[in-house]
Amino acid sequence: MRRGIGALLGAAASGAVTALAFPKAGLMFPAWLGLIPLLFLLSDKSPGRALGLGWTAGTAFYAVLLYWIPAVPAHYGNLPPAVSLLVYFFLALLLASSWGVFGLVFALLRRRLPAAAYWAAPFIWVGQEYLVTHLLTGFPWGLLGLSQTKNISFLQMSAVTGVYGLSFVLVLFQSLFVASVKFQNRLFFAVGTAFAVLVHAGGFLSLKTVPPTAESFPAAVIQGNVPSDVDWNDVGADFVLDLFDGYLDLTRRAADRGARLVVWPEFTVPLCFSCREPLSRSLAGRLQEFVRETGTTLLVGTNEESGPAESPRYHNTAVCLAPDLSTTRYAKMHLVPFGEYTPYKKIFGFINRVTHAIGEVTPGTETVLHAFEGIPFGSPICYEVIFPDLVRRFTKKGAAFLVTITNDGWYGRSAAPHQHFAAAVVRAVENRRFLLRAATTGISGIIDPYGRVLVLSEIGTRTFLEAAVTPLRGLTFYARHGDVFAHLGLTIVAVLLILSFFKRRP
Repeated sequence: MRRGIGALLGAAASGAVTALAFPKAGLMFPAWLGLIPLLFLLSDKSPGRALGLGWTAGTAFYAVLLYWIPAVPAHYGNLPPAVSLLVYFFLALLLASSWGVFGLVFALLRRRLPAAAYWAAPFIWVGQEYLVTHLLTGFPWGLLGLSQTKNISFLQMSAVTGVYGLSFVLVLFQSLFVASVKFQNRLFFAVGTAFAVLVHAGGFLSLKTVPPTAESFPAAVIQGNVPSDVDWNDVGADFVLDLFDGYLDLTRRAADRGARLVVWPEFTVPLCFSCREPLSRSLAGRLQEFVRETGTTLLVGTNEESGPAESPRYHNTAVCLAPDLSTTRYAKMHLVPFGEYTPYKKIFGFINRVTHAIGEVTPGTETVLHAFEGIPFGSPICYEVIFPDLVRRFTKKGAAFLVTITNDGWYGRSAAPHQHFAAAVVRAVENRRFLLRAATTGISGIIDPYGRVLVLSEIGTRTFLEAAVTPLRGLTFYARHGDVFAHLGLTIVAVLLILSFFKRRP
């Protein structure tokens, strides 16, 4: 009994320590060590117990990583604190099932292919991360590789494998260390260490400074510091006009300093180019006058309408307004579950009766590129930037740089904005593109194609940031071919499982 409780506590500690590698703590090194206790525990357990230990570790991991979640439905959805905590624990348990699957599959292989199981562990891990990204609505917030955004040399591997390759190396290093202890053979750990060193060395050698070209241009991102608890149905026109004037003032200052492309955050001023209300038309007209006067191109977050006037559909939209007054619109395709819509309404429809905080946004259906002075670029919106394959579609379609607009004001000064920004850093490297990020209250920034943050804002500040951006045309292996590395991991695990069923237990 005591051994069982000790194993559960050890697994929980393993998961919790691993979560400390992520922002805001951002220690990074726990991602290289945190899974070692869990792997030791799994090494002599039955598949059933391994499933439980993996699930326990995953629950602790997500509980620490997502500690900021209960405050969101409690504050913005008016849910009772007890209900908010239940939502939080349910989400942690659901996401942790992927860690349980990791433990189960590892134990199944360990029974019949003892040594091969340790080599397979990183492939199993990549497989479970891929499933977390795509199953149900997908939630790849805690992919292990996202913890390494300050390890610039190591980060470069993602241009080939995507973020999954980073997770692979982290787990391989720890798994082979455990194997070296279990089999009393230092060769395992030597191979794992050598591989990690080679990845770092290769990344270091690939680092370059992007030289300016004839297409390079100065750009700026605006951070208006608008609180997220504004109810646009209750505020008056004067409040909206004051906000708008503040954004326009920052934009003019950026343009006066030479910015030719200026990016506003996700919907934080009630802009709508397709709406019929006088205020919407007035604001749109003032923006048109501004870009015509200054020659500046604007990308702004709006809430556009479509469909009949009596039953309009609303779209979370990025609108690009050029000096010739032409516009392009990209409507967000991957919406936030329980934020912008209710998934699986037959099951979760009751939630709408409990809280008013869930929107009714209609998703877009197409990866639309904008153009800045003839240069195509993509604009994944907010939550979308955590999905590697979605972002690479913009690049593969021809985007020469990337822009993401977001509203992270819901999360205050917690770790959530930092964790969200980390995903943007990895997307820049995966696609080898400059990436501009405009956030309502932070964190805004401009990232170069190697993951170096050129400029960065503080949370809760009203400011604009500027940097030179160089459009790039080449495609990385990841941008061109997508998640083939993750697919390879799933295939290898499937083959090993099949082989294990034909081999007797040693």
